[in-house]
Amino acid sequence: MKFGTKAIHGGLSPDSATGAIMTPIYQTSTYIQEGIGTHKGFVYSRSKNPTRSALEANVAAIENGKYGACFGSGIAAIDCILKMLNPGDEVISTNDLYGGSYRIFKTIFEKYGIVFHFVDMLDIDNVKEKVNENTQLIWVETPTNPMMNIIDIKAVAQVANNTGAMLAVDNTFATPYLQNPLDLGADIVMHSATKYLGGHSDVVMGALVCNDEDIANEMYRIQNSSGAVTAPMDSFLVLRGIKTLHVRMQRHCENGEKIAYWLRDQQKVENVYWPGFEDHRNHDIAKEQMRGFGGMISFSLKGNDLEEAKKIVARTSVFALAESLGGVESLIGHPATMTHGSIPKEEREEAGVVDSLIRLSVGIEDADDLVADLRQAFQAL
Repeated sequence: MKFGTKAIHGGLSPDSATGAIMTPIYQTSTYIQEGIGTHKGFVYSRSKNPTRSALEANVAAIENGKYGACFGSGIAAIDCILKMLNPGDEVISTNDLYGGSYRIFKTIFEKYGIVFHFVDMLDIDNVKEKVNENTQLIWVETPTNPMMNIIDIKAVAQVANNTGAMLAVDNTFATPYLQNPLDLGADIVMHSATKYLGGHSDVVMGALVCNDEDIANEMYRIQNSSGAVTAPMDSFLVLRGIKTLHVRMQRHCENGEKIAYWLRDQQKVENVYWPGFEDHRNHDIAKEQMRGFGGMISFSLKGNDLEEAKKIVARTSVFALAESLGGVESLIGHPATMTHGSIPKEEREEAGVVDSLIRLSVGIEDADDLVADLRQAFQAL
């Protein structure tokens, strides 16, 4: 089954009770049991809900996985993975990652004895240097947020396999339409389903997918025990969003390419970070492990002037100044003060998140209108 068909039908079937072709919203907290221990597979909606179960099956299908679990946010999904670890375990993470991921690593789990190492994963030797007998998890984002770095999933998977560590990949930016980390050797795939999977900026959710039964059992145990589950209505909204993921991603990619090349021609722009450029570092790996280059772009300004960056983000009208990404509408953001504000300035700048860096989530509007909006914003400089 090809992706577009899988997005609409994967893991799903019409409602057995009514024949409804769309999964119903089972807005219930509990379920009648025929007798002690005799029920229809559902007891309490924290543990399992039919709408959420349908979504979990659908997300697993589009990631070519066997087991899916959905959570109240992307961070809650990350929280589940980290709860699989024990005090003294070590985690190797990319040094360029979402600020919320960094925050939960450093301010929540580090105090429980988990040790985190942040390295430049563009060079696989940096990962190998940090591996030791305590390494239990390698955490990858690719493309990274916000520098759009491409990490070789196969190469990291080989290191993880040799070490016995789990490899988890945040696939939020690429989506299953462009990249399937499980097929490349990852053990777990994480999504902030808030973004492209939902696709309409109207829900907050996270998701995990894996193929290993032992990992899945632990994932479900933590999901049920910690209770950070998603609601039936939210599950329905993301199910609906996934049905158009393939057509939305096609337009995100088309618009992203046009905007990336336009930005490269602007005199005031120092660097444009988009993996579709042939001279983008690890572009060849992007071509190998991805089926397109997406609609996420970052760029910095010559002179690295914070005030000039502020002028641009203040003047756009089609691009809305806001947190988040991956919706049908285009968004513009300033990572250093918004999404990555929780990362110390020295660490941010070492990874490339300088004061003039601007991040775009290119939506599915008419590309000419998006270019025109950026053009008039640049006129403020």
